[in-house]
Amino acid sequence: METMIKKFCKKYKLPEKSLFELLFHMKEVNFSKGELIVETGTRNSNFYLIKKGIWRGYYLAEGTENSLWFVGPGEAGFSSWGYVNGEVSQINIESVNNSTAYCISKTELETLFSRSIEMANIGRQIFEREILSVDISTLAYGAPPTAKERYLTLMEENPELLQDVPLKYLASYLYITPQSLSRIRAGLRKK
Repeated sequence: METMIKKFCKKYKLPEKSLFELLFHMKEVNFSKGELIVETGTRNSNFYLIKKGIWRGYYLAEGTENSLWFVGPGEAGFSSWGYVNGEVSQINIESVNNSTAYCISKTELETLFSRSIEMANIGRQIFEREILSVDISTLAYGAPPTAKERYLTLMEENPELLQDVPLKYLASYLYITPQSLSRIRAGLRKK
C-alpha cells in the first residue's frame, strides 16, 4: 500500500488525504494474471486505481498484440471509450500479473464529484495528469529517440515493469522486436 500511496501522490500531485478520500468511495477488486478487465468491443465505464500489480492496454493488429501503455500501483486504469463516451472499447486492458485495484463506476464517481468541489478537483487533477501522460508518451515514442534511449527512459521511469512484464509486451510497447530488446539489454549488461 505504501508504494501505491507514494506513486499516486507523485504522479497526480495530490496529498495522501485526497487519495484516502477517494478510496473511501471505491471497492477493492482482484484480477488474476492474464485476466481481461476490459475486452475490445465491450463497454466498461469503471474507473480503477491500481493497488498492486501491473495492467497493460493493448490492441491486436494482424494477430499481433501491440502494447500501448502500462499502469502499476498508484496509477489509474480505465477504458477512455467507455468512461468518456459510454462506447465499446477499442483496446483490451489486461492484468499482467495477479493484481488488486480499487473500482468505482462512472455514475458513482460523477455523483461524488457533483456533491463535493474538493472531490471534483481531485478528479480534475487526475484526468489532467492522464492527458499529460498520453502526450508525453506520444512524443517519447513517436519521435526520433532510438530504441535504446526509449528503453533507458523506461528503466528510469518504470523499473518495476522490467521485472514484472514479459519481454514481448515491453518490446511491442517500445515498437521493437523481442530480439532487438534482448540485444539492447545484453549490450547494456556488458557496460
